Amino acid sequence: MNLKDQISLDKLPNHVAIIMDGNGRWAKQQGLVRVIGHENGTKSVRQVVEASAELGIKNLTLYAFSTENWKRPKLEVQTLMKLLVKSLKKEIKTLQDNNIKLSAIGCLNDLPKKAHSELLEVIEKTKDNSRMTLTLALSYGSREELVNAIKQIATNVKNNIISVESIDESIINKHLYTQNLPDVDLLIRTSGEQRISNFLLWQIAYAELYFTDVLWPDFTKQDLYEALINYQNRERRFGKTSEQLS
Repeated sequence: MNLKDQISLDKLPNHVAIIMDGNGRWAKQQGLVRVIGHENGTKSVRQVVEASAELGIKNLTLYAFSTENWKRPKLEVQTLMKLLVKSLKKEIKTLQDNNIKLSAIGCLNDLPKKAHSELLEVIEKTKDNSRMTLTLALSYGSREELVNAIKQIATNVKNNIISVESIDESIINKHLYTQNLPDVDLLIRTSGEQRISNFLLWQIAYAELYFTDVLWPDFTKQDLYEALINYQNRERRFGKTSEQLS
């Protein structure tokens, strides 16, 4: 039985998030410049998006560019932004053909004008698609997101829009970038690193974490299937005991 056939379609995670790590190391291993690693990484994005949609996963979020990534060498950042524009233009047909809605979270106004404009255009064109929501985390940092949410809530309290007593998890969720997304069920990180890197800290409270040594440009549909099988073999208790679940 191949890997895909081992996946139970009625036990799929509703929301999969991926930290796409290892592009630079992949390029270094090949004796190439880092930018080539990023370019090859787009092939893995296409495979994972297509495989997720085929299986029936409803939400896929990819950590494409963090707030900390702006500190990288200027040439690399410029190339990444150009690659973003190129990829959006190239993949719009694939998104439409597969009924996939594109979304984005993060400090999007920090993106270069051309990248921002292209992103908003693709989001607008795919807004009515319903098979799967693909969310790109761009200029995203979870701590920044939480600080922003706290400021909004504090302002609303100050202006008597909400009361302190009414603040609960749902109120916080409504002020996050991910307000239209469910909590993450499965978080995947490639390249062997085992850390969260300021990604969706609130949203992964009860997520299953899956770390693989595979570098992102080498990550294929088969690697995704392995992660999903691993996920489905775990017992998700959400604070309860095994006996309570059974």
